[in-house]
Amino acid sequence: MGKVTISGDDPVAVVTMDSPENRNALSTDLLAELADALDALDADPAVHAIVLTGGTTLFASGADVRLLRDIAPVEYAASARGTCWRRIGALDTVLVAAVAGFALGGGCELALAADLVVAADTAVFGQPEVKLGLVPGAGGTQRWARAAGRYAAAGVVLTGRTVDAFEARDLGLVHRIVPAERLVAAAVAVAAEIAAQGPLAVTAARGALRRAEELPLSAALEYERQQLLLMLTSTDHVEGITALLEKRPPRFTGQ
Repeated sequence: MGKVTISGDDPVAVVTMDSPENRNALSTDLLAELADALDALDADPAVHAIVLTGGTTLFASGADVRLLRDIAPVEYAASARGTCWRRIGALDTVLVAAVAGFALGGGCELALAADLVVAADTAVFGQPEVKLGLVPGAGGTQRWARAAGRYAAAGVVLTGRTVDAFEARDLGLVHRIVPAERLVAAAVAVAAEIAAQGPLAVTAARGALRRAEELPLSAALEYERQQLLLMLTSTDHVEGITALLEKRPPRFTGQ
């Protein structure tokens, strides 16, 4: 995988986009490599959380604008890009984005596809597509609106302006801000904290959180209730409560 590397120790894996010559532009090749790496880790039972980063100086820019200038709509629709984005959005494993420097266009959409964003104090987020006569096409309108609210999202998406890490945190996009040199370590620490919890419960809670973006409230509440009932059939919940009563760390088995 020339543009993507995998590192880290179980239960947290670190996926790094490594194409600095074009600022980690989300070419079809990079997206395909990224989707393959994430799929492989998603299928690994030893991996309970994934950190996605571009390193300590940049995250990712959007698609190659020269490609978008010349491509026909039918050709774009038939390309592998849409499939790659769907694969990334279909992960079951918790995904933590560690964002430094620019996360623009598709790069911003990639960060927003994660469950949590840890940002360096250098991070810059934005959807500049309207400045190019385009619109976001991989979640930039929908995830911004769900995270920040429609009116705040409009102030970003409709103007093409960028926001720094601190404004992004105020808008609800960023979980934590750290100095750039500590970015990956901080994201790994957050991922490790999640990975230390009951794996069945994390998966169920993550699914319920995502249903909040997709279902009416009544249906989402029913989904949440069903997940609780499912957890009550697990041995993990017995272990978690027993460990609390015995004042010791739980030993979850994922059963």
